[in-house]
Amino acid sequence: MPPSGRGAALSPQGGEIGARGEAGVMLGGVRRRVCLTLGALAEIETGLAVEGLAAVAERMKLLSARDLMVVLAAVLRGGGEALDVAGVEPREAARAVAAAFEAAAR
Repeated sequence: MPPSGRGAALSPQGGEIGARGEAGVMLGGVRRRVCLTLGALAEIETGLAVEGLAAVAERMKLLSARDLMVVLAAVLRGGGEALDVAGVEPREAARAVAAAFEAAAR
């Protein structure tokens, strides 16, 4: 059965899992779903204290560790996941955020 009863199942390597721009990622050895929804974008704007997509794009070029966790938490919530991101390894966090943005661009 697909995770959360939505879309296609995660591939063994993660990757794209749904038609709405979702991606499957591994965080701490567990498959998670990330999605860059409008709600996630709004949350990212608020968390990064910027306004507008151009400002988000510019700020994403210089993310601090705190900023990365803000973005990760937002895309996880966009994918329907509830996860405390405090213990997530930075390299995994960066890959998960990149996967969410790449899936949204498709």
